[in-house]
Amino acid sequence: MTISWRSQLEKVCIPIGALLVSLIIFGVFCAFAGANPFGVYHSIYRAAFGTWGSFQNTLIRAAPLMLSSLCTLLPARLGLVIIGNEGAIVIGGVAAVAAGLTLTDFGLPTLMIQLGMALAGMVIGGLWIGAVGALRHYRAVNETISSLLLNYIAIALMNHLVNGPMRDPSSLNKPSSFPIPDVHMLGNLPGTRVHYGLLYGIIACAIAYFLIQRTTFGFAARTAGGNIRAARLAGLPVGKLTMAICFLAGSCAGLAGMVEVAAVHGRANESLNANYGYGGVLVAFIARQNPLAAIFVSLLLGGILASGGILQRSHNLPDATVLVFQGIVFLVVLFSDSLYGKLSIFQARSVALPPAAATSSV
Repeated sequence: MTISWRSQLEKVCIPIGALLVSLIIFGVFCAFAGANPFGVYHSIYRAAFGTWGSFQNTLIRAAPLMLSSLCTLLPARLGLVIIGNEGAIVIGGVAAVAAGLTLTDFGLPTLMIQLGMALAGMVIGGLWIGAVGALRHYRAVNETISSLLLNYIAIALMNHLVNGPMRDPSSLNKPSSFPIPDVHMLGNLPGTRVHYGLLYGIIACAIAYFLIQRTTFGFAARTAGGNIRAARLAGLPVGKLTMAICFLAGSCAGLAGMVEVAAVHGRANESLNANYGYGGVLVAFIARQNPLAAIFVSLLLGGILASGGILQRSHNLPDATVLVFQGIVFLVVLFSDSLYGKLSIFQARSVALPPAAATSSV
């Protein structure tokens, strides 16, 4: 019981400690840049959570982060490190726009068109990351490298399409696809500026938690991730598990791309490449591959991303300063992974038996 309690405490304290250390390092960076670190912290809080309006901006940015994080989080249960989230988001968004424009020509109802866009984004995103799983299982190609390289391929493919076959002639300064009609866009939650993509993210994280923790499929995935040789000896279909998990992971990122085009941008263009994919990788690592924890970490990171403008206006810091903060957090979290199981405060303390008890036990 004591070991379990200390283990759970370790999983909470180390990520929180990593975030605090990241804040200190970021404060030093801001001081060297000529800004007051405490003023910067206050501005970030005010821009992220200070008012209802600013919190809505945080929620808008948190929605794609929740979905994107699952693209790294789910394969991690199999011991795979996939960072192709950005590519799956981009290619899923392009597929969603193509499906939406095609279905609009058939005059289908709005709900059918939105479902079609979601399905297209999920299927194409799933196949995109599924290819990473196939390369890993059948050809032993490192999944981290292949998924990273696929990001560049997806971005290049999007640029080709929005500058060529899908380009709207009226988009002069910023090449874009033809727009999705306003009537087919995702609406907002009643009384807010937050789109329904937030619900998609929360529901997807909840389903992922249930799938991993409460089903035989999830148990098989966790077993294979713990010891793949033992999983094979037990007769588990490791290949099918790899393909299924990677497809589901890519589907979540593809859905994030659909949310971005159907709720924010309205069309496919370079704005799809907004670093939500790389942010999702960070969320997955901080959340320790826990889908429910990813919801709250996405809110935190979404708030940081929402504060870029105020740092530029109030402290004369570049808008990309928040990306520096994000990078610092990522490096510190990666380092903190090496501390698990090594800090004595979280280790179970052995109780020495008195000499009489030790003799009687022998």
